[in-house]
Amino acid sequence: MMKNSYMQKKEDIVRNWYVIDAEGENLGRVATKVAHVLRGKHKATYTPHVDCGDFVIVVNASKVNLTGNKLDAKMYYNHSGYTGGLRERTAREMKEKYPVEMVERAVKGMLPKGRLGRQMYKKLFVYEGETHPHMAQKPTEMKLN
Repeated sequence: MMKNSYMQKKEDIVRNWYVIDAEGENLGRVATKVAHVLRGKHKATYTPHVDCGDFVIVVNASKVNLTGNKLDAKMYYNHSGYTGGLRERTAREMKEKYPVEMVERAVKGMLPKGRLGRQMYKKLFVYEGETHPHMAQKPTEMKLN
C-alpha cells in the first residue's frame, strides 16, 4: 500500500514572523521572496490548498530599487469605474508618494488569485521606513539571498 503525502490541517499551522529589509534590493527580488514565505513554500509541510504561510514585515519600502528604465517607463493604472476615470502614475511617482502600495502590488500579483490568495495577502505588512509596530511578535530577520 502506498503512503499518502503529508497534508497539513489548518489547526496544526505554526506561524512565524519575519522581517525583510528592502533597502537597496530590487523590487521583484523582494516580492518573490515575500510571496514565497506568505504561501508557506519554504516549509516542508507546504500544502497547496491551505494557507500555511508565515507573517512578513517589509521595512524600508521607500528605498527599494528598480533596474533599467523602469522608474519612468513602468506605469501603474487605477480606474475609478467612471468614464474617463483612468489614473496613471509612473513608478517614480509611486516610489516617491506611495512606496508601500508599490511593494504591496508587486507581492499581490505573485499570490494566487481567489479566496486563498486574499487570505495570504492579509499576512503582509509593509512600512516605508525602518520602524514597525510588531516588536511584540519577536520577528526574525530574513535575508534575501
